[in-house]
Amino acid sequence: MPDHHSFSALDRHAALSGSDNGFPWYAGAMLAVEASEVVRLRCEKLSRGDEAAGQEAALMVSEKIAAAFEAAASLLAGATPATIVQRYREHVAANARRLSANEAP
Repeated sequence: MPDHHSFSALDRHAALSGSDNGFPWYAGAMLAVEASEVVRLRCEKLSRGDEAAGQEAALMVSEKIAAAFEAAASLLAGATPATIVQRYREHVAANARRLSANEAP
């Protein structure tokens, strides 16, 4: 049976060398990990069901819409996938800082 790899040679090269040719796989994986922490923090805040939870829900939706428009505009202006992922990571980091600062001790 032939040895089938799920990743192409270009994917393996990009992962091993840190190359930014194509999609930034490592940065994309880090974005997923970082975003999961924001999801956890938001779930905790939303579970309280108070006024702050309602404000967080509205903020979450408006931020996601704004980020999608920003990404689309950046792509139309010629941004690379790495640039888009990095910008999303900046948004996620800002949310993590904000939500962590508001966490009850």
